[in-house]
Amino acid sequence: MSPTLIASIVGSYFLALLVITYFTSRNATNHTFFLGNKKSPWYVVAFGMIGASLSGVTFMSVPGWVKDTQFTYMMVVFGYLAGYIVIATVLMPLYYRLNLTSIYSYLEGRFGNSTYKTGASFFLLSRVIGASLRMFIVVNVLQIFVFDAWNIPFFVTIIVFIVSILIYTYKGGIKTIIWTDTLQTTFMLLAVVLSIVFISQELNLSFSALLSKVFQSDYSKIIETDWNSKRFFLKQFLSGAFIAITMTGLDQEMMQKNLSCRSLKDAQKNMFTFSSVLVLVNLMFLVLGAILVFYASTKGVNVANTDDLFPTIAIHHLMPIAGIIFIIGLISAAYPSADGALTSLTTSFCIDILGVNKPSFPESKRIKARYLVHISFALLLLLCIVLFRSLNDKAIIDNLFTIAGYTYGPLLGLYSFGMYTKWRVKDRWIPLVAIASPVICYILSRYSDQLLGGYKFGFELIILNGILTFIGLWLLRKERQ
Repeated sequence: MSPTLIASIVGSYFLALLVITYFTSRNATNHTFFLGNKKSPWYVVAFGMIGASLSGVTFMSVPGWVKDTQFTYMMVVFGYLAGYIVIATVLMPLYYRLNLTSIYSYLEGRFGNSTYKTGASFFLLSRVIGASLRMFIVVNVLQIFVFDAWNIPFFVTIIVFIVSILIYTYKGGIKTIIWTDTLQTTFMLLAVVLSIVFISQELNLSFSALLSKVFQSDYSKIIETDWNSKRFFLKQFLSGAFIAITMTGLDQEMMQKNLSCRSLKDAQKNMFTFSSVLVLVNLMFLVLGAILVFYASTKGVNVANTDDLFPTIAIHHLMPIAGIIFIIGLISAAYPSADGALTSLTTSFCIDILGVNKPSFPESKRIKARYLVHISFALLLLLCIVLFRSLNDKAIIDNLFTIAGYTYGPLLGLYSFGMYTKWRVKDRWIPLVAIASPVICYILSRYSDQLLGGYKFGFELIILNGILTFIGLWLLRKERQ
């Protein structure tokens, strides 16, 4: 596939997004940007959230990950399902009852201003890092397969990607994203299905024969029984549950889409539908991963990084249409996480840090402040992507969940203490607790072999982080509320 063809595909896709943007951003206000005027159809939100949850990380990393970890990731996915049930039945009723725009406003009423700012700041840190990693994997592929051929620097590639997201989210915000996510999810899932079909044809196997080969191979192993392994099944399940609770239920980006639904009942319909479908979709990605490994073994395809397995086969070894489908799927997986992250970062900073929704903030400056914050976060994401390119030493999804363990853990502790105890806390000291907990987790994780008799922390580090934060709050408790 020529770089010109790939660039044309990306350009055409972006034009389709602009058409959607035109119709969804007319007469947009701050309320439209933040909550979509609370008129989003739940079934549209549910379908679009599949793409937002999977992102380019799942599209690239999960298939390549199969070679090293088999299907053990499915235990994390089953944990997701448990976590989504908690979100729908515990967190969503709280958010709707308090009529929140930013979910971190809850912390202000429960604990105080310092805790509120701390919670919002940890989200901002988490989302900047997570979104940068997700965007990096897509931009890096475009750089390798398109822009390197034109001798265009990586930095310019990032600018093109970030500016394109700015253009279609700048005005409509969450209302636009709800509908663009639907388009993107459709193309992403179509790309996975068609990729499986193309590879089965190349291997001269029927679809049923290929599936049989996958599930009879060692790659289909789901349960790891070694307690000391990072992939021990119980660790994976519990980690998945708490990753879902934190990275969805305590994440402004994901909850902002749910809060744009007309009612709590609609939002819960969305969550239950979305979570059920997500299990099947993740299994489909793992099946694709096993098929890619079979193909690589048969055709002698070697890659230095597992994240490169899918693009290398799709673009260089399959028929040209497969490469086109892959590029469309990749950008369809990338945009939902990128646009949603930029919008939620803008929302949280405007409301939680600047307080634009408070009467004391001049009405005449609210939209101007939102525009300025939106552009500033776009620049910050750009710089982070440049940094991550020099640090890419393992599968991106592994990096993503490891970082989440450190940055989302304090949020887990704060909300758990707030919802399941009646204690008040010494508000001004909470930032120290939220910083100390991840630091302790890092030390324990780094030296767990020596300290814990060979035990290695996996994604369950997020649970430990939340527990340490909870204990810190308990030590700083005051009279019951």
